[in-house]
Order: sequence, then C-alpha cells, then structure tokens
Amino acid sequence: MIVRRAHERFHTLVDRIETFHSFSYGRHYDPDHIGFGDLMAINEERLAPGAGYDDHHHADVDIVTWVLEGTLAHEDSTGRRGLVTPGVAQRLSAGEGVTHAERNASVTAPLRFVQMMVRSTNWAAPEYAQVEVPEGPGLHDTVPVHAAARLLVARPATDTPVEITVESALVHVTRGTVGAGDLTLDPGDELRVTEPATLVLTGEEAEALVWLTGGPWG
Repeated sequence: MIVRRAHERFHTLVDRIETFHSFSYGRHYDPDHIGFGDLMAINEERLAPGAGYDDHHHADVDIVTWVLEGTLAHEDSTGRRGLVTPGVAQRLSAGEGVTHAERNASVTAPLRFVQMMVRSTNWAAPEYAQVEVPEGPGLHDTVPVHAAARLLVARPATDTPVEITVESALVHVTRGTVGAGDLTLDPGDELRVTEPATLVLTGEEAEALVWLTGGPWG
C-alpha cells in the first residue's frame, strides 16, 4: 500500500484557477507518478467565481467529473450543455474527438471539483452520461467508463465502515478523515493498493473516491 499525501501533489496556479495534480500533467512530470492502471489524471480544480476553461480538445479518453462545492457549467461540441452539482457523477467519453468548455457557473461563489481521466476504448463518436449518486453512508456506484476501471464513492460513517475487496485500487479522499487499517487519510490524500486486499474504510461524515483497476469492467 502506497500513501501519497495532499501536499505531495503537483500544483498549478494560473488565471484564477488552482489545480492539484495526482499524476504528471502539463508542465509537471515525474516518472514515478505517471498514472495508475488505466487512470491517467486526478486533478482537483479550484475555480474563482466566473473563472473557467475555454474550448479545448480531447480524444481517446473518458473524463469523469465529481463536484465537491459549487456548480460547474459544461458545454461541448456535440451540442450538449448542462450544470453539474455535488452528488452527480458526469462522464464525457471523448471518443474520436470532442471539444468542451467548463466554467464556474457562479459569479459570486467558488467552485471545487475533481476531474479524472482514464484511457478509453471508445474510438467512435463522443458519448455523455451522468448518474446521481445516492446520499448517505455506504459504497455507491457511479458512471461506467470505457476502460478496465470502475469508480465508486465510499462514505464511511460512525459505526458504519465500508468494506471492499480489491485486486488493485486507488482511494482519493474528498471529505473528512478516512481510516484504512493503521492509516489515517485526510482530504487530498491517496492510498494506492497494488495487490489483492480487503479494505475497511472508517470515518465520520467522510467521503472518498475509489477507483478499482484491472477490470473487467465495461
């Protein structure tokens, strides 16, 4: 089990946007942190009111977005427009190519979200999906991706641990303090599991994104 703490992530600050990268991304490169299985990027984005990313292009990746605070406005070259709020897992499968833009929908409140990318097996037309994840404690499924990977939301609570058996997995804490055996993980911390194991996650009013890797998941 490998722990990577929040303060060890790469950091970018530009044009009222602050980003914390779990893996090599943009100008940040570290051969020891390229990805995890099919997972290529985990970026925590913090956007000031009204700030955002103008049109930019992706291909051959599935992009999954999980909003932590605020409202994200999304539009892409397929003609789709929408808002993403906390509790909704959004997936844009870029396929053969798509252009999209993302912005803080509010001119007064900040936006904070986690955006993740996996190598995709969809090489055809772009696809879009979103799933409303149930509230409350437990282990909840999210949107499927075109990769040997699966994203779950774990919410351990007092006297309600979350137990999951994995082949390999990455746990990214988004809220509260999560315990995993003798380990204590705070927001932004990650646990990377590279061998089969049974994880027992504990916490109170806590949340973590759990990527299972190695498949077979559609």
